[in-house]
Amino acid sequence: METQIVLFLVAIVATAINSIAGGGGLLTFPVLMTVLPPVIADATSAVALLPAYMTSTWAGRKHLPPVRHWFWLLLGPSLLGSLIGALLLNCSGNRSFTALIPWLILAATLLTLRPLLTRTAHSAHSRGPVAPGEITAARSVSLQIGAGVLLFFVAIYGGYFGAGIGILVIAAFDLIGLTDIHSILPLKNALCGSLRAVAVIVFLIEGKVNWKYGLVMAGGALLGGYLGGSVVRWMNPTLVRIGIVTLGFGIAAYYFLKIYGAGIHLVGSD
Repeated sequence: METQIVLFLVAIVATAINSIAGGGGLLTFPVLMTVLPPVIADATSAVALLPAYMTSTWAGRKHLPPVRHWFWLLLGPSLLGSLIGALLLNCSGNRSFTALIPWLILAATLLTLRPLLTRTAHSAHSRGPVAPGEITAARSVSLQIGAGVLLFFVAIYGGYFGAGIGILVIAAFDLIGLTDIHSILPLKNALCGSLRAVAVIVFLIEGKVNWKYGLVMAGGALLGGYLGGSVVRWMNPTLVRIGIVTLGFGIAAYYFLKIYGAGIHLVGSD
């Protein structure tokens, strides 16, 4: 019962952080790793955080029309990439996945760090919502194809390891010229929720989810998503992100030492 209470609280904090700054998966996955094998922990974390994507998308639905066509353009590559990533995770044993854990956490942390380094440039070049006609007139078909290819590879990461996926998707939006934060946040939530849903379906079919902890954390995620959406206007995303980056580097360092310094001896390793 104590473990479930802790996981419930962690899910609330993680999804609230996702709403404010991103990077909540850096909390749920390491905590689940203390009680579950690595692959099961990743799959259970995906299930736990999925409801928050749905509620966040619904909350921001009024800002979606200017970028709705991008959702339909990028949905197919995102779903396919996530399917491949989830199947890769399912095929990897706990020991193979464990060896990648510190590198994946480090990558997710660096993704969380990127907006801190570029926020000044974003502020200098920010602009209002871009109308669909303006985007299609200014961007060639080759850009749209390139965006689909980019999201395909991003989604492979998202299906394999979800921590930091939202930040990576936002970075991809920046590369294709989407800069209005009010529009790209619900677009990000809609695409991340869709691609993570595909991964969750694979994990469910393969029996990789621990429901004892997953359902508890899903309940916390619903509450955290609501709370995060309510307090986001009063929180400083930069300070929250700095805290997550610091925690992420610490967790990555811990796993580098644990795995590569003393051999792989994590829960459920095979």
